[in-house]
Amino acid sequence: MPLSLARRALLVLAGMALSLPSIGQTVQVGEGAYFLAPKGGDKPMPPAPHRTPELLKRAAPTNQWYSTLAFADKPEAIFVQPITVKTTPAGLEFALPTKEVVPTWRRDVEIRYPHKEPLVISPVAFEPGAARLAKADDWSIGISMARGADDMQVVVARGNPYASIQLSRGDARVRLPAEGQRLHEGGDARVLALRVGSKVYALFAPTGATWDKVGATEWIARMPVGKGYLSVAALPDEQAQTLALFTRHAYAFIEQTRVQWRYDEAASTVETTFTASTKTMEGEDHGPLLGLYPHHWFQNRSLEGKLGPAFDTVRGQLRLLPAREFRTTYTYNGFVPYWPGLQDGPVADTLKDLMSRDLRNARREMLQIGRSAYWQGLGLQRTVKLADVLEQQGDLEGRDRLLDLAKKRAEEWLGGKERENYLHFDKAIGSMAMYPDEFFAVTELNDRHFWYGYWIRTAAEIGLRDPSWIAKDRWGGMIDLLVTDIANTERGQANAPFLRNFDPYEGHSWANGIGVGEFGNNNESSSEAINAWSSLILWGEITGNKALRDVGIYLRSTEIQAINHYWFNIHGLVFAPEYKNPDVSLVFGGQYQHNTWWTDEPRQITGINLLPITSAHLYLGTDPTYVKRNLAALEEEMKTYEQYGKKPRNAPPKDIWQDIFAKYMALADPEQGLKRWDRWGSVNAGDSRTHAFHFISSLQAMGTPDFGVTANTPLYSVFRKPDGQRTYLAFNAGQQPIQVRFSDGTTLAVAPRTLAQTQTKP
Repeated sequence: MPLSLARRALLVLAGMALSLPSIGQTVQVGEGAYFLAPKGGDKPMPPAPHRTPELLKRAAPTNQWYSTLAFADKPEAIFVQPITVKTTPAGLEFALPTKEVVPTWRRDVEIRYPHKEPLVISPVAFEPGAARLAKADDWSIGISMARGADDMQVVVARGNPYASIQLSRGDARVRLPAEGQRLHEGGDARVLALRVGSKVYALFAPTGATWDKVGATEWIARMPVGKGYLSVAALPDEQAQTLALFTRHAYAFIEQTRVQWRYDEAASTVETTFTASTKTMEGEDHGPLLGLYPHHWFQNRSLEGKLGPAFDTVRGQLRLLPAREFRTTYTYNGFVPYWPGLQDGPVADTLKDLMSRDLRNARREMLQIGRSAYWQGLGLQRTVKLADVLEQQGDLEGRDRLLDLAKKRAEEWLGGKERENYLHFDKAIGSMAMYPDEFFAVTELNDRHFWYGYWIRTAAEIGLRDPSWIAKDRWGGMIDLLVTDIANTERGQANAPFLRNFDPYEGHSWANGIGVGEFGNNNESSSEAINAWSSLILWGEITGNKALRDVGIYLRSTEIQAINHYWFNIHGLVFAPEYKNPDVSLVFGGQYQHNTWWTDEPRQITGINLLPITSAHLYLGTDPTYVKRNLAALEEEMKTYEQYGKKPRNAPPKDIWQDIFAKYMALADPEQGLKRWDRWGSVNAGDSRTHAFHFISSLQAMGTPDFGVTANTPLYSVFRKPDGQRTYLAFNAGQQPIQVRFSDGTTLAVAPRTLAQTQTKP
């Protein structure tokens, strides 16, 4: 080899050594692999240093309402509900948010409940240190503000109007944002009740403590020796009986919170039990005072006659329940992975033409936009959903071509041999990331469930036809890593936190990994969350993992309830009277708005909580009247946008995502959905013309979803036409035949790995 070529080869090898992790940093999983360090100049995931030594042994709790504590040098406010807290060098800020209505250029409003005008609680004998996350239970957290041997410990819990505080020594100081009026002064000497502006607070010190006023806006609790505890609460009103209720529960300090779920397959219900364990600091043990969200108390017969006063919050009325435990029960309305073929008439002919075109373009459209695993996930799911239709229409050769395309593309990303497309696991925080980064998915740990849901769903669809591909010694092991990353049910593990994205008490997922933002964490595309939880159900069924299937059913059923309340308000219990839109596109800890992160264009603002509409998204048709109202409002929003909006240089097509809106309408009215459908119109990157037309035409043939009939199997759907005719579908992912019984008495025999259907006459 000439010297110049030898030098060049050495330079190339040196460059490769710099850009690729060493062999010791590569972990082989079946035929796939991931890396323990990013490649080359790729950015790493962020550290989470603000945890106590015990919590540093566990995976960092990302994507939670309190994640800012673990990641931020200066943590944001935490929207606990109904209260907010914020840790600062001065101590603990504690506030009760109230509503603000903010007009926008869109001629609508945003609703905010900001963290403002807080009380500040701090030790007198020492300065609090920087806050660290000291405990993270299912819906409560502990905070340590230690400095040397001294410590100020705080515990707050979702729905709980208190913060409990323990000081290592000395008295406690309370600073007010303005001079307050003391209420009920002649009552319990331990209690300091204050009206500060329009808000009411109470502080509960131990027996033997005294409250001294120091100046106009400062109080000091003179604490008895050895009793360094107190609690502070926001009150919904200043009535004496309300203060008595809060005093009764003020000394029950929450120590642990747990959520447990149980899927009853025979009844098709999900029962969730919420339990709070407390330590009584003094007096009788009266247990905690819990605040229940609308999705907890709405139509919950077990709570009749038990609920007390209520707070107005960004999530509607938070109603108080004096109890250690309560339960919710939701109907699980299942889904099937795909729908039957449509074999007769002009519909079949149109499908044949669309299938031919989409099959030709499948490789080119596999990754239409962007470079990241999000877009590739969309392309993969698009491909396997197209394969579904081809299979049901009898084109098995075309189906196999599509499945082979999806397999090969997935293997490129999961195999660990590509420079740009690979997986990296960070041991320090217990998180998996897929490169290249986009939407801050790596640097802020965003959108894990959105991204991975597409990949898990794709693998499940492949596994239905080729079980060997998803074997653990091939590619199933890599998919299991993605499943664990977003749906780990083991608490205190180092490889992944408990239910990474999901908020068990508020009932929905969060997207931002590190808790950035003045108004707390946020979640936008609720429909992509449902796609993720549905993928867990399907993956669990196919792999025989009933525990995973059941957690998917719990997550899906619960988040649908939250969506119907907090995104769509179909029960009319949440949105403020001033809010003009029928839907919310962005839910934050302390606000909600009709907007997106990337555009002001109304079709995308509405559509982001609809896509990708598949057979797993029938819940979108829960209220047909609402569907039509939402789409009618969109037309008015487009007129406003055309008049006042700022158009980007590369404006999207005016009919962007028309396939999504046609499918959405079809869930309420198939005939109107078909009228909205344009065969040659814009199609979402996660959809195909074939799948969209098959979806709408299937609803035209079967009717709209019938949520009043359930089945004793997780993979089922029921449809009803206006004349009363019902279509029943059930899928058997197992190896043995099953007999499915529907709640109206209809039965259906289903062979292994097949979809079966039957109909009843009107």
